[in-house]
Amino acid sequence: MAQSYKQIQKQIEALQRQADKIRDQEVKGVVDRIKVAIAHYGLTAGQLGLNAKSGSVNAKAKAKKSAPVRAAKYSDGQGNSWSGMGKRPFWLRDALNAGRALEEFATESLPPKAQSPKGRTAKKRKAKVAYRDQAGHTWSGMGPKPRWLKEALEAGKTLEEMAA
Repeated sequence: MAQSYKQIQKQIEALQRQADKIRDQEVKGVVDRIKVAIAHYGLTAGQLGLNAKSGSVNAKAKAKKSAPVRAAKYSDGQGNSWSGMGKRPFWLRDALNAGRALEEFATESLPPKAQSPKGRTAKKRKAKVAYRDQAGHTWSGMGPKPRWLKEALEAGKTLEEMAA
């Protein structure tokens, strides 16, 4: 005899209650074992990676992944600001397209010269050419020797001959 829809639904509900009861018993057993291990080893919430404020294990991971807050280098005086990192925001792009200059939006905190993280003025260095061949290849003398130089040396040339 075929069962009706209502009979099958009642069976599903009974099985779901049974499954929930079994799951609750399993969870209770796991929690009890965890409590025993915590008491045995004297573990703290911090050692378990639980943040007291958020109560989640992932709180530390999320905190580490957040981007550092950078000071605004450009602002329009209407609450819009930009740190100078990443793509230019639409408000700034629109203003620049309208003919305004980027310097107009510079905030007071913008340093006159680029600073390195240690506070020293960053200088761009251009490597001096120490060696040159007749084909126009150059090498500063720093880093590994380029292929053209190795080949020239193997062919019998000296570094003094190629000195710039």
